[in-house]
Amino acid sequence: MVRKVKLIPHDKKYAKAMSALSSSRHVKDALGLSDEQTSIEGTKQFIEFIRKQEKLGKQYSRCIINDHDKLIGVITLKDIDMDNKTCHIGTWIGQPYWGQGYNESAKAEILYVAFHEFNLEYVFAGAKVSNIRSQKAQEKLPYIRLQVENEFPAEHKKLENQVKSRCMLNVIEREDFLNWYNQNLD
Repeated sequence: MVRKVKLIPHDKKYAKAMSALSSSRHVKDALGLSDEQTSIEGTKQFIEFIRKQEKLGKQYSRCIINDHDKLIGVITLKDIDMDNKTCHIGTWIGQPYWGQGYNESAKAEILYVAFHEFNLEYVFAGAKVSNIRSQKAQEKLPYIRLQVENEFPAEHKKLENQVKSRCMLNVIEREDFLNWYNQNLD
């Protein structure tokens, strides 16, 4: 497997680059963020929030760094539920880096953590019905099971309530991902 990215803990030294990327209209609109949230100060507050959530075991979030040591996005395991062995995954990549395979590489890295280190069974990936780009990116993942809204109605409802929009829901299952991962190691 080609490792194009590194996932590193959030640090305020990345706030300026993260703010610049998340302020792009396409990224900001897809994430439903305000100008205040994508400002440098808002980004610093986000980083602090993530640090607190990680200490509570609710989230595991990382900066995505490309092979040129540039911050290109963020990937997060959120709503971690160790009792039910589930979480949701969220990713955004800055627009200049779209279509270069970074999303799939970052997901492979963090899913390995979810299934191997956290020992989760299910990672849910959703997208707003209006976010065709995110849906297409998820469809490319060889280990994902699509359109599982009826199989996991509570997770689907939780997602729609969080983003306040109609959503589709997909799932990555531990065994499917680890089989794929082990077959695709270099």
